[in-house]
Amino acid sequence: MSDQLRGWLRTVVPAAWSTIVALLVTAGAPAELTAPLGDAGAAVVVPLVLAAVYAAFRKIEPRLPPWVTWLLLGFNTALSYEPPAVDEPDPGRHRAA
Repeated sequence: MSDQLRGWLRTVVPAAWSTIVALLVTAGAPAELTAPLGDAGAAVVVPLVLAAVYAAFRKIEPRLPPWVTWLLLGFNTALSYEPPAVDEPDPGRHRAA
């Protein structure tokens, strides 16, 4: 599996879990808490829950069995980002002729 696909999974899967949690929280939250937010409730709650859920998943990840990590994060190993080799030219830069 490519690093790009693993990275995508490790972004989308926690976001989906966070959205589910946020929807459950807003559905069961008392009106006194959600009324001041008005129509912006979901726009405020979902990103906050996403940040909290993702941080919690990453913190507990080392202690989870691999199958739980697959379920919660979409892939059971963290990605390692390596810088490009020094001898390779940067594809975004132009060379002098």
